[in-house]
Amino acid sequence: MSGAKNVVLKSGTGPGPAPTRLRQIALVARDLESAKDLLTNVLGTEVIFEDPAVGQWGLKNFLVSLGGDIVEVVAPTKPGTTTGRLLDKRGDGGYMIIMQTEDAKARREYIEAQGLGRSIWGYEHHDCVCVQYHPKGIKGGMMPELDSHTPSPNNLTPLKSRFSPWHACGSDHKVYYPRMKRSKHLSLEGCILRLAPGDVGHEAAARQWEEVFGVARSRDLLAFTNARLGFIPGREGEPEGLVSITVGVNGREKLDAILERARKRGVYDDGWINMCGVKWHFVLTGHGGTKGKL
Repeated sequence: MSGAKNVVLKSGTGPGPAPTRLRQIALVARDLESAKDLLTNVLGTEVIFEDPAVGQWGLKNFLVSLGGDIVEVVAPTKPGTTTGRLLDKRGDGGYMIIMQTEDAKARREYIEAQGLGRSIWGYEHHDCVCVQYHPKGIKGGMMPELDSHTPSPNNLTPLKSRFSPWHACGSDHKVYYPRMKRSKHLSLEGCILRLAPGDVGHEAAARQWEEVFGVARSRDLLAFTNARLGFIPGREGEPEGLVSITVGVNGREKLDAILERARKRGVYDDGWINMCGVKWHFVLTGHGGTKGKL
C-alpha cells in the first residue's frame, strides 16, 4: 500500500520458486448488479457462483470464469468494511490477487518464520488450504492470497488441470465444472499492477513476490504457470493497484463479438475495454492467433 514500509527480504533462507497459478483476480465495485450485468454481457459468459459466506464480512460477490480461472467482484453491503474504505479511497478496481501453489501451508510457515508477511485470515478444509496476507509492504497495492488443493483421486493434478476444482466456486465441482467449460474459449493471460507513487522499482517488485510467495520471475515479470504479472512505476496522482487484465480469446468471431458488445455498452476505448475501474485487453489465442503478451 502507498506509504507502507517495504517488507525486508531474507534471501537464501528458504525454498525457491514453486509452480504457481494465477487462479483468481478479485475486483471491488460500488454497484454489484451493474458490474454483473456489464461483465457477463461483454464477456458473453455467466455467473458460476455467488458465495453466501462472504456476508459475514458485510459483502456480496459473484464469480465468472475465464475457462478454469476466475474473476470475482465484491461489493460492501454495510458501512465500515475494508472494501468500502477501498472504494472510498480508489473507486472501483482491483482488490485481491489469488494464487494457487502446491503447498500453501508450507509456504505460510516459511513466510511467517522469515518475517516476510503476515497472514490475516485463512482456513484448512478437506483438501484445501487458503491463506490471505496483509497487503501492507507488498508491492502492487493488492491483497495477496495463496491457496492449494491436495491431489486426490478426483483432482489428480490441481495445478496442471485447467478446469480443476477450486474452493472459491463452491463445494460441488459437478455444478460449476460445466459452467467453466462453457467459457473454455477464454483464458486469463495476465495483469499489470501499478506501484506506489515514487516507486519505480518494477524488477524489485517482481523479486519480492518471488521471494515471498514463490512465484518464479523472468526479470520484471512474474511467470505463473498460466499467465504473467507485470508492474509499472508509480506515478503521482495515480493510486497503487491493478491497472489492467489481459484475457485471451480463442476464435476471431468470439473476439469480434466481445469487442462489438463492448462498443454497444460504451466501454470500448482505443483498443481497451473499461470495466469495474480496470482496463481489459482482449487478444486472439489458439488457431490463427498468437498468445497475448503483457
